[in-house]
This record gives sequence, structure tokens and C-alpha cells, in this order.
Amino acid sequence: MTGKGSDPVERLKRVADIDVDAFDSRVREEADAIRAHVEAGTFDNEQVTTGLEYEFYAVDRETDNLRRIPRSLLGCVGFDRELGLHNAELNSAVHPFTGRGIDAVRADVTGKLDALQRRAAADGIRVVSDGMWTIGPAESATDDYLTEATHEEGLTLGINVSNGVRYHGFASVGADRLIGSEIDVPGARIDADSAGPVSLTTSIQPHYQPRRAADLPRYHRIATRLAGPLLALAVNSPFLPPALYDDPGPDRELLVADGYAEHRIPVYEQMMNPPGRDRKVKFPRDIDSVGAAIDRIAADPVLVPAEIEAEGRFDDEFVHFRHKHGSYWRWVRPVFDGATEGSASARIEFRPLPGQPTIPDAVAILAAFGGAMRGIAERGHPVVDLPWERAESNFYAAARDGLDAEMEWITADGATTTETAGLYRDLFAAAKDGLEEHGCTTDQIAAALSPLRSRVETGRTPADWKRSAVAVALDDGATPAEAIRSTQRAYIRLQARTLYDESLADWPGPESVLLG
Repeated sequence: MTGKGSDPVERLKRVADIDVDAFDSRVREEADAIRAHVEAGTFDNEQVTTGLEYEFYAVDRETDNLRRIPRSLLGCVGFDRELGLHNAELNSAVHPFTGRGIDAVRADVTGKLDALQRRAAADGIRVVSDGMWTIGPAESATDDYLTEATHEEGLTLGINVSNGVRYHGFASVGADRLIGSEIDVPGARIDADSAGPVSLTTSIQPHYQPRRAADLPRYHRIATRLAGPLLALAVNSPFLPPALYDDPGPDRELLVADGYAEHRIPVYEQMMNPPGRDRKVKFPRDIDSVGAAIDRIAADPVLVPAEIEAEGRFDDEFVHFRHKHGSYWRWVRPVFDGATEGSASARIEFRPLPGQPTIPDAVAILAAFGGAMRGIAERGHPVVDLPWERAESNFYAAARDGLDAEMEWITADGATTTETAGLYRDLFAAAKDGLEEHGCTTDQIAAALSPLRSRVETGRTPADWKRSAVAVALDDGATPAEAIRSTQRAYIRLQARTLYDESLADWPGPESVLLG
């Protein structure tokens, strides 16, 4: 049973009849097959490679209201559906992690997105790269759009959730609910019995594949140490849609200084962690071997079991394991897959990051992530000895406060620092070293890291730009709701002009955009 067919109720009923113990038994057997392939070197490769998953949402080109994406548009090359009916996900091809490979990722994403934008324009739609949408659909209230669901034969189906078994199954399969029941963040509480509220968020997910699968634990450890600092640079969702705030609505302090810089983290964690069960969305513990990584995925609680027919791929040998991996929602996670044995891949998927203002911004983060992974690994950088507990606290501090977060880092000379400038000076040096190891030229490295260096030097992340814009609008007499919406419209308009060739560093200050 692969989830195909038109009637979600019938498909969910069939899923509910699947023997979970038998499914888990198959997963464990397939985990043994993966271990055998790791030992045989099947997942090893001659090159370090990279790729990028990139999520978007759609808005009306005239009003900026959220829009559903016609299914015909998802037939465009490189795109697939995501959780919300307004979402689309782009998957780049796999490229060598070199200077030209990074350029190829950018060209790949640009070409596919430009083609989709041109098709979408005919339907009056614009596709937006962002961390969270804040202007809801014109035809319904925002909270209704996110939480509306039907209940048939004991099953819950989100009305604006994509028609896939896994998306509806989170809320329906099993003896009790399998997703969280509420989101509770400063100034807002959202209740839902489907996964709909998660579709507020959109992300970018860089991948990094080392040459040897046996090195995954080391790179996993490095990625978790990078998670807080890179998230702090990337934060891009400081606001919820105005209608979701508790009465009487948000005040200036909440919007400009107090709320999360990156709401995607608490929204995703609170909505998708099953109540009374082990948390599935969380900052992952270190792993000491590839076998431990495989075992951890295999032992993760089942959300939506499946009986899946083989389709002739190499990784059909562990297709039920891959299905279970689809709901293994750690912020950093190992991935094992491959359509053919020759393309078999064991890699790190880096999941904390929101969508960015422009494609060059997103590619800069991919370059910094991959460069720092290699630089830290190759040079024996002591930040790998940063205690896991401190790496975890760095991550959640970054989600709350962005570049204002107090984060701890160990520099190349072994000194511990909480100074922001010193942390990023050392991190960028490690990224530069790694990019050099990957064959990037001096000019390529400078261009790759420049957008992120600018954020540190100016203290302006995407979230900071939005907060400054809201402050400008409030000072000009707007209500909080009006300020959020005018900021969102300004963001969308600037992005439309700069999406392919510029970065946040090139954007004018909010004063000239909102008042000019």
C-alpha cells in the first residue's frame, strides 16, 4: 500500500488495519540490510556531494493573500507537494561540493524556480521564499484555514492539508492522536487536531554527503554544533499571522523585542510531537557509530505504518525503513537512500533553517554549512568537544533571540567564547578552510560567505529586517496587525526584484521601503 488513490478515508482505514508490530519487524530486518551495505562500502563515494531541499508558499500576485497551488503547477520539473495545499517543495539535483558545484546548485534552483514562477503568473500566483507566511487566504479566516478538518469514521482529515496518507495519518492512525494538540508561544495559543498549523512554516534543508558512510557520526556531531550559530544567522519568522495572536492582539514589545526570532522551531516541535510520547521533533543526541544511527531510526516510534510495493529501486531493499525515516524529524538527521546501488547515499540532512529572502542567501548558507563541516572535520577543530548540552542550549537560544542569543563556542585555539563577533570570526574561518579543501577559489569563497558576513557586521538577519519594518510602521501610526501585513508586503515586493541575483545585504532599510 503506497498511499495512491483518490479516497483518503479508505486509504487511512487500510493503514489503520496494518499490524504495527509486523511493520516494525520489517523495519528491523531492513536495518540489518543497511548495516550490511555500510560494511560493504555501498554507501561510500568518490566525491563529497551536496544538494538542497527548498520549500515555498504561494500568494496572490495582486493582494499577497495566501493561495493554494494548482496541482498542475506541481508537475513542473523539480517540484513536489508539501504538507499545505499552498506549499511546494523544490529538490535540487545532487552536485559535487566544489565551487562550481555550489554554483550548479544555485543555477539548478534558479532555473526550476523561474520556470515555476512564469507558469504560476498565468494563474495570478507568486511563489515566495520565507520562513512563515503572515497574510492568510482571502476566502477564509486564518485560524479556520489552518485548523479546519473533517471527521469521518473516527478519522481526522485536515481540509487544507495535501491529500497524502502520511499527512492525514499523523492525526488519525492509532489508538490516540499522534500529533500535538496545541502551539503555545508568547502572545498566542493555537489548538488543532490535524497537522494544518505546521503549514505556516517553510524551510531550506542543505544536504552534505561525506565520502565514507563511516564518517557520518563525526559529521552529525559537527552539524549539531553548527546548528545554533547557523540558525541565528538565518532566522526569518519573527511574527505569526495577526489573527492567531490572543486578544487583544500583540503589542509593540512582543513584536519588536520579545517573541521568537524563528517561530518555525516551536511551531513544528509543539504541533508534531505526540502528547504523552517520546518527542520526535527535537535536537538530536550525538551518535557514536553508523550502526547506532541506523538503530535509532529503526527504534523511533511508528506514526503511520505502511505496506509498500517495490518499484525496482535499489533502496526498495529497505523501503519500510525509508518510510519510517520520513517521520524521524530530528533537526539534524542521517539519511540512507539511492535509486541505484551506484547512487547510494549516506548523508547529513540539516533541517533547522527557514527559507531565505533570496536564492543567493540560501546558497550562502549551504556553502557555509558544507565548508564548516569540512573545515572543522579536517582541521581537528576543538568545537567538536563542545558539550552536547551546550550545543542544544545554543540552538534554542538562537531560535528565540537570533544573533542576540548568548551562544557558547570553542575557537580553533581552544578558547571558549560567548562573544558573537569572535564566534562568527572563527566559524567563517573554518568555513573558508573547508571551502578551500573542496577546491573553491578565493573569489568563490568571498562571494559565498559575503551575505552572511554582512549579517554579523550589521546585526541584520531577515528577522531583524522584519522587526525593524514593523517598528517603522508602528511609529507611522499603523496598528500591530497592519504593521505585520505591510512588512510582509514589503518583503514580498523586495524579493520579487532581488530573488535570483541579490541578497538581504543589498536590501534598503525598512524606512525607505515603507515610508519612501
